[in-house]
Amino acid sequence: MPESDLHALNEAVASLPESELLDSMGFVRMVSADRSGGIIRAEFDVHTRFCHSGGTTAQGGFVTAWMDFTMAQAARLKAARPVWVASLEVKVSFLKRVGPGRVVAEGRVIRMGRRVAFLDASLFDATGALLATATSTALIEEAASS
Repeated sequence: MPESDLHALNEAVASLPESELLDSMGFVRMVSADRSGGIIRAEFDVHTRFCHSGGTTAQGGFVTAWMDFTMAQAARLKAARPVWVASLEVKVSFLKRVGPGRVVAEGRVIRMGRRVAFLDASLFDATGALLATATSTALIEEAASS
């Protein structure tokens, strides 16, 4: 990984929300970050407690949350300044069943202005199979300095 991407990844990890929220989503780790490309990849564990149909299929809200998370993190990274990202709308396409195991969510900035960002995401299983996709329009707001 190039030094600039490693620095971007470290920044992204340092700015993550509180661990209780991430733990409740099955967050494992940030995998990669590309600031100039506006791309973040993160791993999540799909626990059977997230699943219905006898523990075989992840509830769609978790699938959506994983992709929403990576899209927001990609926008925060691309902004290169302290911002809040609020989803105005999210559209999800469920392409294959998401079962227990490890998944990778990739969030990407398609276009970003000062106040609005257009984002998309993909969710993959451990073999690289595409499980779901999402698009989002998000509001970008300056984060209050502490």
